[in-house]
Amino acid sequence: MPSALWPAALGLSLVVSAMPIAADDPVSFAADLMPTLKARCAVCHMTGGEPGGMALTPDTAWSDLVGRDSMGLPSMKRVNPGEPQSSYLMHKLWGSHREVGGNGSRMPLHQPPLSAAVLGDFETWIQAGAANN
Repeated sequence: MPSALWPAALGLSLVVSAMPIAADDPVSFAADLMPTLKARCAVCHMTGGEPGGMALTPDTAWSDLVGRDSMGLPSMKRVNPGEPQSSYLMHKLWGSHREVGGNGSRMPLHQPPLSAAVLGDFETWIQAGAANN
């Protein structure tokens, strides 16, 4: 490697080595997911009386999601701990809900889809058991 490239290569290696490894970091429902639920989901799902029958506010979101039957698709849980592919929430967020027998629109409604990183956090959290942490 030419000596002129060494400073850039060293700087890049220091930046990369300082970055956390996401796979080793557990996803926290309260710290990592709740901000998204509050900003992007609770604007519509506030009381549980809205379509979907769930309130996604901080005091009720976890209990309204985890282990609960999904409305309109009782064969699938909203969040099935350990199984993102069989969690209706993920299908609503991915936009694949109709493929599994669901209905309605992709979530969040009338907003851009969640980023791949945020979707990954939800999927990782469910895969790890959907803890109320």
